[in-house]
Order: sequence, then C-alpha cells, then structure tokens
Amino acid sequence: MVNTQSTDVDPFTAVESLRTALDGAGIVLPSLAVDAGSPSLALVDLGRVRADVALRLASALQRGTAA
Repeated sequence: MVNTQSTDVDPFTAVESLRTALDGAGIVLPSLAVDAGSPSLALVDLGRVRADVALRLASALQRGTAA
C-alpha cells in the first residue's frame, strides 16, 4: 500500500488506481475524477454517492484494515 502525502503523485494515475480498486470491490463512484480547477494541488474529486454506496465503501475499507 502506498502511503504518501505528496503532491508529486500524478492525480490521473491516482484516479485510475482508485477506480480499479473500487471496481474490484464492486463499487462505482460516478463522479470520480481529477479536480481540474486546482492542478498544483493534484486533488482528486471523489464526488457524491448514494448512501448505500457510501456504506459499501465503508465496509470495503473496514475489511481492508482488518486484513
């Protein structure tokens, strides 16, 4: 697992990596994208999701931290 707090990370790579991981867990974040309004900060916009998707995401994260 990558543990970094640097803006040196390519946000497009981060988005695709996250999209792939979420897909493996059966989770889709429709608005997942690079935040084009702040290129120097390399922000990723996770967007808005339904409550059931948020619960599935929380469950997947909890399973991952328990492993």
